[in-house]
Amino acid sequence: MTNRRHTVAGRIPQDFIDDLIQRADIVEIIGARVNLKKAGREYKAPCPFHNEKTPSFTVSPQKGFYHCFGCGAHGTALGFLMEFDRLEFPEAVEDLAQTLGLAVPRDDSAGERTPITPIYEVLSRAAGIYSRALKEHPPAIDYLKSRGLRGETVRLFGIGYAPGGWDYLLHQFDDRQETQLNLKSAGLIAERDRGGYYDRFRERVIFPIRDSRGRVVGFGGRIIGAGEPKYLNSPETPAFHKGRELYGFFEARQANRKLENILVVEGYMDVVSLAGHGVTHVVATLGTATTPEHLRRLFRATQGIVFCFDGDRAGREAAWRALQTSLPEMRDGRQVRFLFLPDGEDPDSLVRQEGADAFTARFQETLPLSDYLFRELEQQTDMSSLDGRARLAELARPLIDLLPAGIYRELLTTRLAEIVGMGRDTLKQVMGSQPAGPRTPGRARPPRNPGIRGGRPSLVRQAIRVILNHPAACAKVRPPPELEHVEQRGITLLTELLVMVANRPTIGPAGLLERFRERPEGPHLEALLTEENLISADGAAAELIDNLEAIINSGDQQRFAALVDKFNANQLSPDEREEFRQLQQNEADQP
Repeated sequence: MTNRRHTVAGRIPQDFIDDLIQRADIVEIIGARVNLKKAGREYKAPCPFHNEKTPSFTVSPQKGFYHCFGCGAHGTALGFLMEFDRLEFPEAVEDLAQTLGLAVPRDDSAGERTPITPIYEVLSRAAGIYSRALKEHPPAIDYLKSRGLRGETVRLFGIGYAPGGWDYLLHQFDDRQETQLNLKSAGLIAERDRGGYYDRFRERVIFPIRDSRGRVVGFGGRIIGAGEPKYLNSPETPAFHKGRELYGFFEARQANRKLENILVVEGYMDVVSLAGHGVTHVVATLGTATTPEHLRRLFRATQGIVFCFDGDRAGREAAWRALQTSLPEMRDGRQVRFLFLPDGEDPDSLVRQEGADAFTARFQETLPLSDYLFRELEQQTDMSSLDGRARLAELARPLIDLLPAGIYRELLTTRLAEIVGMGRDTLKQVMGSQPAGPRTPGRARPPRNPGIRGGRPSLVRQAIRVILNHPAACAKVRPPPELEHVEQRGITLLTELLVMVANRPTIGPAGLLERFRERPEGPHLEALLTEENLISADGAAAELIDNLEAIINSGDQQRFAALVDKFNANQLSPDEREEFRQLQQNEADQP
């Protein structure tokens, strides 16, 4: 499966990624930045991602994988470059390739064009069309001036204007079907019910949205006069994903060589207005709540994030959602703070009223994540009673449970113990021995990946772990045909991994992980690779075959039990009767 990040961020061939990971010496890559010392077959050092005295950061050259037992950080050589050097994925690929003396191939350099290439081209051309149209529409210029924007800021962000009418943009392009399909794929036009197309953006100030490489991937449009919606964003396209992109992120990185922190606001105008007043470390989410991918991108650029929200109810609700999303990303050394503005004010209006110095002085009023968390929970309980303090502990438990292991989690547990008036060790024992209470929908954990995580390792999980640790040794093991009839969690992933290593017998553990970088199974596979492996490469294939046979037998037993129930209820179909007879025979043949 093609990794979206490869496709969107750089169109780098997957085979090249595989070869790059295979050639890279992870010990050399990390050793150039961290003082590693050999410890048996692995290397150790104090973790570069959190403060510690006893080294718990390990690097495995066999796996091409690093892992910290203290804070939970782990990944491949590319992942390390992204975290330590704060690079985006294509930048990390370029950096690693340069270290190895390799040139990163591009589809364009081979004379080929990926399906997404024309989309970027029409987006770039549309940005120029909108920019030129702004100069020809004085009402739009007057509107921007009324919002305090100078020409320099308008040019920096490429702000433009989409004139009225239904086909202004369409008429700037040729009428070939291919062109119109590219415009539609880019989210610039939409189909009419009776055939043909019309412009998506009309009578709106246009804000181009750029990715980390500065390419236009979408647009936001704000209406000038009356009308709804006030803001209109590009739809999801092959080039644009709202849950990943951040408005102003490219400009913030261009304006600041080093970002001490990043201010996250809610609107386009907040970003450009603050930038126009010299506050350039600002980004905005694109009409959606902050996502884990947003946070991971931000934390690769800085260790400090400040969420800025209105002080009204909607702002508080948005802040609480941001807090919950932040918790799983709070590895040691990272900081998240919250800045609440007076009711009725937003960053745009406030910075125009009081100026940049007064606005930045408000940063002294920010609340650390921990203070905000406990303040909100205390407001939901009666802290003067034992029942209220017990209730607070119950509310806090599932939230603290979202934090990765490390110093920060321990400190929040200690703080909770102090608040409820309980010994820390006693509280930890109670929290660890009882299941967390019902979670509200807004506080739910992400679903666990079937067949990967759980208490007692399943047969599927054992098989996946063998493949992850010894892909080359497992490359000759073919998926038994019976496997596709087994209905167990994780079977689809197991089968995919078997096919993957068969097609790429030289791939290593790190190469396998990179193929799942943008997929939901990725974090679970990474976690699985951190577990102790007792199977040697010589015995891996035999172990895997035994596991597959056990999985099939287990599946047969489950199916047989289900058919027995249907037999007893006289509900078997003719095909099921034949299947039941065959399974009975198999059971009888078992020694």
